[in-house]
Amino acid sequence: MSINTGTAQQAGLKAAAAATFVVFGINGLVFASWAARIPAVTETLQITSGQMGTLLLCTAVGSLLALPTAGWVVGRLGTANTVRLGGLLASAAGVGIALSLSIASIPGTAVSLFFFGIAIGLWDVSQNIEGADVEHKLRRTIMPQFHAAFSGGAFVGALIGAGLSNLGIDLALHLLVIVGIVLVVTMLAPRYFLPHVPIPAPADGAKAVKGPSAWRDSRTVLIGIVVLGATLTEGAGNDWIAKASVDGLGTSESTGALMFALFVLAMTAMRFLGGRVIDKYGRVTVLRASMAAAAAGLCLFVLAGNPWLAAMGAALWGIGAALAFPMGMSAAADDPQHAAARVSVVSTLGYISFLAGPPLLGYLGDLTGIHHALLAILAPILVALLLAGAAKPLKAK
Repeated sequence: MSINTGTAQQAGLKAAAAATFVVFGINGLVFASWAARIPAVTETLQITSGQMGTLLLCTAVGSLLALPTAGWVVGRLGTANTVRLGGLLASAAGVGIALSLSIASIPGTAVSLFFFGIAIGLWDVSQNIEGADVEHKLRRTIMPQFHAAFSGGAFVGALIGAGLSNLGIDLALHLLVIVGIVLVVTMLAPRYFLPHVPIPAPADGAKAVKGPSAWRDSRTVLIGIVVLGATLTEGAGNDWIAKASVDGLGTSESTGALMFALFVLAMTAMRFLGGRVIDKYGRVTVLRASMAAAAAGLCLFVLAGNPWLAAMGAALWGIGAALAFPMGMSAAADDPQHAAARVSVVSTLGYISFLAGPPLLGYLGDLTGIHHALLAILAPILVALLLAGAAKPLKAK
C-alpha cells in the first residue's frame, strides 16, 4: 500500500510539474505575442512611440498594484484558483483590448491594459509559488526550467506575432484567438497543481507572516534587492541589446536583432540546464558566478571593438542573467509557511526593476549614447553579487 501511495505521489508531482511548465509557457507566449504586435497597435490608434509608452505604463501600474497583494490572494484561494483568476481577468482584458482597438479607442485600450497588468501580476506570483512548492517536494532544482518555459513561450509568441503581422491578420482577431488559448489552458492546467493546503497557525500562538510583515523580513528584502539587480540586467538586455549593437557597433538592424536573439537563446539554454548546476554547486555559488558572468559579458559587449567579440559578450551576458530570478523565487519560498507573502515581496521588487529600469537607461542613453549607458548596470550587478549570500537555503526546522 505504501508503495502504491508513493507511486501515486510521484505521479502527482510529475503532473504538477508538467502543468506548471505549461502555465509558465503560456504566460510567456501571451506576453510576447502581444509585444510583437505593438507596432500594429501604434498604427491602429495613430499614436506616437511616446504615447504608446504611456499606454504600456498602464500595464506596468496594474502589475505593480497587484503584485504586493498577490501573496494574500494565493493564501486565500490557492495557486490553482489564483492562476484561473489571473487567466480569466487576462482574457476579459484581452477582449477589452480587441474591442477598443476595433473602434480605435485610446481610453478603452488604456483601461484594458491596466486590468491586463493586474491579471499578469496575479498569474506570475501564483505560478512561481506553485513552481517553488513542486521544487521542494521533488527535492531537486527545477525552477529555472519553469522560467525557461516562459522564455521558450515568449520566443514562440514572438514568432506567432511576427508571422501573423506579415500575413496581415487583423490584430483584434489575433488577440481573440490568444484569449481562447489562455482561457482553455488556465482553466484546465491548474487542475493538476498540488492540492491547496491552508497553512495552519503556528503552534506557539504567533501570528502567521502576512504581506506587510514580509516587507519587514530582512532576508526577504535582501533577496529582493538581489533579484532587483538581476531583473534589471535581464530587462536591459531584452530592451537595448539590439539598438546598442546598431548605435555602438554600427551593425545593421538585422545584425542587432540577431544579437538580441543570441542573448535570449543563451539565457533560455542556461535556464534549461541550470537546475543541475545549482544542485551540484549550491544556490549562493551559482548566484555569484551568474552575476560575475553577467558583468563580464556586459563589459565585453560594450567595450568590444567588433561584432564577433560583442556577440560573445551578449551570450555570456545572457548566461549570467538566466538563473538569478528563478533562484530568488526559490529562496523566497524556502519556508512554505511564509512562501506566498515573501514571493510576492521579491516579485514586486524584481518587477519594479524590470519595468522601470530599461526606460531609465533610455533617458541616460540620450546623454551618453545607449551603448555606453549600459555600463550603469554594473552597479546593481555588483550589489547583487555582494548580497548573494542572503539566498542561502534556510535550514529545515
